[in-house]
Amino acid sequence: MARKDAILKLRETLLHRRNALRRALAGDLSLLQELHQTKTGDVLDAAADTVQDELNSQLLEVESRELTAIEDALTAMDQGEYGDCEGCGKPIPLTRLRAIPYATDCIACRRKSEMSNGSHGKVTWNRVFEDVEVDSM
Repeated sequence: MARKDAILKLRETLLHRRNALRRALAGDLSLLQELHQTKTGDVLDAAADTVQDELNSQLLEVESRELTAIEDALTAMDQGEYGDCEGCGKPIPLTRLRAIPYATDCIACRRKSEMSNGSHGKVTWNRVFEDVEVDSM
């Protein structure tokens, strides 16, 4: 399959995922609003609702980031810039684009980026939780 044909197929995949994310985000937002309007029974119910709200808001954030990346990829397609690495300018391999259709860099540039920020490809969990505020009881 030619690269152009593969990119057209990826466009369909991106459009399908974008529409699914839009529906999911609309549903998640309405669910959060509905939950805030209902009152809970006791302190334990309120705590459980708070935890669920936090999980839902984190999921919304992840889905929102993915939606933005997809919309950026579709814009790049419209401008004829899709599929080229932002780091080195070379075409991103189709296998990577099939795995992550909104990828903006090739694997080599992604590795360089990860190495330059000091993580060496490993997840540093303390960084994940650095910005989270912990309320004392």
